[in-house]
Amino acid sequence: MSREPTKQAPADAVSGRQADESLPEAQRSTTDDIAAFVEKARAMSPFAAGQRGRLVFALDATMSRQPTWDMACTLQADMFREAASLGRLDIRLVYYRGFNECRASKWISDSAELARLMGKIDCRGGNTQIGRVLSEARREAAGAGVRAVVFVGDAMEESVDDLCARAGELGMLKVPVFMFQEGHDPTAEQAFREIARLSGGAWCRFDPGAAAQLRELLRAAAAYAAGGREALKRLSARDGGAARLLAQIK
Repeated sequence: MSREPTKQAPADAVSGRQADESLPEAQRSTTDDIAAFVEKARAMSPFAAGQRGRLVFALDATMSRQPTWDMACTLQADMFREAASLGRLDIRLVYYRGFNECRASKWISDSAELARLMGKIDCRGGNTQIGRVLSEARREAAGAGVRAVVFVGDAMEESVDDLCARAGELGMLKVPVFMFQEGHDPTAEQAFREIARLSGGAWCRFDPGAAAQLRELLRAAAAYAAGGREALKRLSARDGGAARLLAQIK
């Protein structure tokens, strides 16, 4: 369990476990564990009529991410607006920053509430923790019916093989990961592409500070989470971001 050295993280920005509890360390799953988990997840219809779409929205909140974090705070409402035309959407915010800190919000159905939580979080220096993000998404996938994962980041400092194993598990559960990379770091690109491929998702790059590019990608991911491939296909007729995702997803 991680704690802030100088300031306590906001209690309402973390999950419902305990107010000051960060995500647990990921553990390797046995073959039987994975098989049981996949069977349970596949028994659920991911896009049943009337079912709320659920999207894990994960962000790198290390120091280099501050400009994009602020930008995402203003753009996240577009995800809800796009989903509103297709159905309903719940979002679970997951972020990491600092020394071994990775936290998750409750499920949020209101864009103003998500913006309020994001506005309380400042970016802090630290290494990437993408593995913990993917593990959290996997834990939620069956019980909460997660339809997609969005990750926004610019770096990767972990074992790519471990990340690929977790991405593959999400792929077996039919939970695509949309990896949105800011910038041109080649190590991050290689890992992000593989995570997207193994999960059945998509990798897309956006330029640093390019709000319009990120807006299109977030709207496209929300469309998929709310309405599936058909919704993404309809959006692609007028949205370049949706077309980029549609060209890659399985």
